[in-house]
Amino acid sequence: MDIVKLEKIKRNLRQAIQKSGMTQAELAAKISVSQSCIAHYIRGDILPGLDTFAELCRVLDEDPKDLLGLREE
Repeated sequence: MDIVKLEKIKRNLRQAIQKSGMTQAELAAKISVSQSCIAHYIRGDILPGLDTFAELCRVLDEDPKDLLGLREE
């Protein structure tokens, strides 16, 4: 059984945002949340809801398994 670890999610989200070339503010505008929400997600203070997580994956063009750190290596 795969275990989702917060540290993996934070790291993967940060890397996906960097790879996208978007700022936190640009990403926030695209998924209709505040820039501070994006910062909270990256720090691991809060996790996005499922609908927001789906939008993050879509906008960042990332597979949910990759963001969650569940991709088999």
